[in-house]
Formats: sequence, structure tokens, C-alpha cells
Amino acid sequence: MAVLGLVVGGLAPTATAAAAAPDATGEAAPDGTRAGPGHHGGHGRPDATVSADGRGDFTSVQAAIDAAPAGATEPWVIAVRPGEYRELVKVPAAKPFLALVGTGRTAQDVVIAYDNANGTPKPDGTGTYGTSGSASVTVDGADFTARNLTFANLFDEAAHPEITNRQAVAVLTRADRLVFDGVRFLGNQDTLYVNSSSAAVVARAYFRDCYVEGDVDFVFGRATAVFEGCEIRSLTRGSTTNNGYVTAPSTMIANPFGFLFTRCRFTSDAPAGTVFLGRPWHPSNDPDAIGQVLVRDSWIGAHVGAPAWSDFSGGWSWRDARFAEHHNRGPGALVTPDRPQLTRAEAAAFTPRTYLAGDDGWAPFRRS
Repeated sequence: MAVLGLVVGGLAPTATAAAAAPDATGEAAPDGTRAGPGHHGGHGRPDATVSADGRGDFTSVQAAIDAAPAGATEPWVIAVRPGEYRELVKVPAAKPFLALVGTGRTAQDVVIAYDNANGTPKPDGTGTYGTSGSASVTVDGADFTARNLTFANLFDEAAHPEITNRQAVAVLTRADRLVFDGVRFLGNQDTLYVNSSSAAVVARAYFRDCYVEGDVDFVFGRATAVFEGCEIRSLTRGSTTNNGYVTAPSTMIANPFGFLFTRCRFTSDAPAGTVFLGRPWHPSNDPDAIGQVLVRDSWIGAHVGAPAWSDFSGGWSWRDARFAEHHNRGPGALVTPDRPQLTRAEAAAFTPRTYLAGDDGWAPFRRS
């Protein structure tokens, strides 16, 4: 059994899960995102303002991104006023250091959303969008930041029974050094696709005090991603046996760091024991995609059962992936032969800093 490349020992789950992080007023949104007015990093004023009512510089998020300078070396802050922005948003590689900041009181006040799925036909008749093409928001620009807003894919599965490929991505990331702070990600299958520009490239993303919901493989990809203080909510699909998988990592074998969940809450209204923490995804049956996931110091609800990890179709066993837990608590934090646990000494090598440092020492932990 491959577990983070280490020998596995067992520890009973005893850590206390972190509560939703409060804002300066001491309040916290019900979904774990921070309440409170938007803030603009180190800027006293935003560089551009988006407002659907026409009272800002732009009425669409994409128009503001299109107008931002290429090749920036410091943050270019786009303030987004409350409202729903039904549009496709793409941050190109030529525009690093963009920041999208919602100015509402909570992340729910600013919603950026679209409704394409993998199997949605393209309007020009050239086929369907595919999983990557279904993304409501695509981030290819490095050093991107999003704060205090919601990204969603609103594809309605029930309304489109003719579409069988139902992967519908809210956000696709392929760039390095990304920060999502107090952001909500909403969808069903394949909500959050954290990837990189190619299999040979490692891309890093940090999710702080975020809320992510979905049902099937709703956090997936080959990027290195740290989720700290987040709520990870599994939606029920109405099954009494299998209501989906939280993660589907495709971490390349040369990369020791895939997905880390620390001080998170795994919640659901699905029946007990019907949700898996993950399964190993091998894109195009790539044998070098050996997924890595560690869930540590977190609270796990009863929706996760004694077998917390699942095989992937095509004969890919979860036991050959790098899946482990450490120091969790809650009714779903069971310790069984099918729930590999790291020892304290082993877990010391797998922290947010070790995941994100890379060769440049990136440490996006201090709040601005």
C-alpha cells in the first residue's frame, strides 16, 4: 500500500476541528466563509470596479480582466460589487497578479457563475465543451487571488437528462501561486478542478476559510493544493449506498504533495457511510498519476464510512495511491485497516508550508 511514500502507523483521531474562521467582528458565515466587508490587499483603493448596475468602471468581470495590464508584477485589484454575474470568466496567462475581491458583507453577495457541462453542445456545432471547457471560471494567470465571493457552475442535471456527461466545473486552475480566501465553490460533479499547465509542471494553490460543495470527484486534478480551515460539503445524490467522492487526485508520481486538508470540516446530509474521501484518477490511464491526499486535524461527519477510499474504474486500486489521515475527529473519523493513518513523526513532513514552499519558498499564510 502506498501512503504518501511513507511507512504507515496508526493513531487514534483526537484533534479538535477548527471552527469557521471569524472576521474582525467575530462573526462567521454559516458555510465557513468569513463575513465582513471586502478588502483590497495592500491597496487603499481598487484599480477597477465591477458593478452590474453600471455604477462601476465595468458591468462584467471579464471586461475588467480584459482591461487589466499584461505582465503585471504587483497586484491589480478588481473590486466586484454585490450581484450575480452570469458570464464565462478567463484569466489569461499573460495577466499575472490579478485579484478579484467581492465587496459584499459575505461571499454569498457576489456570485460569478455559468451553466455549461462536459456534454453541453457548443453553439457553433463543433461538439461539446468537455470537462475543462465546462468551467465557469478558468485561471491561467499566476499569482491570482480571489476573496470574499462565490464561483458556481449552475448546470441543472435534472433539467437535462439528455446530457449524460455531467461534469460541470465551477473553477479550473492551471497556474501557480494562487490564493482563494473566504471563497465559495458551488457545483455537483467536478466542482473544483485544481490542475497545472502540463503533467511536467507543478502548480500550487492555497484555499483559506473556503467552502466547497459537490458530489462526485468535486475536488480533483494534479495540482498541489492546501485547504485550511475550509468546509468541504458533500451533497447527497439520494443513494443509500454511494453518494460520491470528495477527491479524485491525479498527482504525478514525481510530486510528493497533492491535496492537503487541515483544520477542515467534512459535512453532508447524505446517509451515514455513503460518501468516500476520494479515489485515484489516472487521466488517459496514465500509470504515473499516483494521487496523493492527506486529511489531518479535521472533523469528519458520519457520511464517511469505514472504507473511506475507493477504487477508480479501469482497475485502479486506491491502495496503490498515496492516501492517508492523521489526528482527525468526528463520527466519520474512524481508524480501520482501510483508513491508513500517519504517525506524528510522519505527519511532521506534511504541513501547509512543506506543500506550498516549492523552490521559491512561497508562504501565502499571513492575512493582508
